[in-house]
Amino acid sequence: MTRKGFTLVEVVITLTILGFICLIIFGAFRLGLSAWERGESVKDEYQEVRIVSQLITQQVKSAVPYKITPQEAEGDYLAFEGNARSLRFVSALSVRGKQPEGLVYARYEFKEEGSEGGRLILYEEKALNKDFFAEEPKEDLAVSLLEGVSSVRFEYFREEDPLSNQLEEWVEEWTAKDEKRLPKALKMTIIRKKQQGKEEPPITVFAPLPANRFEEVRTRPGRRVPGRSVIR
Repeated sequence: MTRKGFTLVEVVITLTILGFICLIIFGAFRLGLSAWERGESVKDEYQEVRIVSQLITQQVKSAVPYKITPQEAEGDYLAFEGNARSLRFVSALSVRGKQPEGLVYARYEFKEEGSEGGRLILYEEKALNKDFFAEEPKEDLAVSLLEGVSSVRFEYFREEDPLSNQLEEWVEEWTAKDEKRLPKALKMTIIRKKQQGKEEPPITVFAPLPANRFEEVRTRPGRRVPGRSVIR
């Protein structure tokens, strides 16, 4: 009677095939786990950007045409100034404070930090000192809103003015001292850090400034004029 069994060669081939199958299964599992982790990371990043964008939008919407009188004899001017990388203005809404604190002076700045990307920083304080617009921000007031982003760019919408033959357009600089008013809207474009060498699509946020045509808020006390939104 002939005994049936496996030869050594058959056992080796079988174990080799099983090894390849296990390797493929393990590789697919790791690939799926890595993809899931990347997806969760991107989701968290988008969620962070969305929350920060909402906060900035709300504060910009609450911007007021706050007119300050500096100590130098250069005349009153509106406290609103911005370029492509920074923005500063006075708002009725505080991002840092949990309770309403009256008018606050907000300053946003994007700072590059090498290969790790840059940071969007917020400086915020009460608008008490009439010379606050001429002073440098205090570093102990700095709050990092976004980290590891490639760039944050601000743009300002200038509406059409037939009297001066000025067309409506988006500009990268706005000085209310020269413009004599606030921009009609703000656009903020956020570009996240490259993932695996691929450029991420930009995230664009728009925020209108309802107070761009309101009368100026002055620093000196006075009375409220009926039918108007400003204290003089």
